[in-house]
Amino acid sequence: MHKTIQGYSIYQIALHWIIALLVLFQVFYGETMTIVVDAAGEGQTVSASDQLLASAHYWVGIAIIGFVLLRLILRLFHGAPAPAGDNPRWMQLAAHASHGLFYLLLLATPIVGLLAFYLGDPWGDIHSLNKPAFIILIGIHAVAALYHQFWLRDGTLRRMISPA
Repeated sequence: MHKTIQGYSIYQIALHWIIALLVLFQVFYGETMTIVVDAAGEGQTVSASDQLLASAHYWVGIAIIGFVLLRLILRLFHGAPAPAGDNPRWMQLAAHASHGLFYLLLLATPIVGLLAFYLGDPWGDIHSLNKPAFIILIGIHAVAALYHQFWLRDGTLRRMISPA
């Protein structure tokens, strides 16, 4: 059961942006894990920076799982604000679906990544498919936030920047 509140707490906002930054790190530097795993399979050495970034990819993925679970717990106990403005039903459904997909990807992607790391394929291939899914979803999310801020002017973006 979700409580209806006026805005997000400082903790919910902080977790949103921490998770966003960690996901962006993964999107930009995640390929180093592939480089390291492929090199290990071929008996080749890798640079220290690639090894460091691959290790960071592993630990950042685990951190994302923890932060997302914490965010879900906060949402359960603190609630989430009702949609801002009087948006059409299709827009509310789209927002709900995209947030649900974000949570699914945020949990499933690192879990599948761990399965890929410890068990290999086909998990690695599945894990790799999530990168373009994240890029598309992030793009839609950013455009929607800017649309709400500058076209609808309904305060949606402000709620994820400033606590209630």
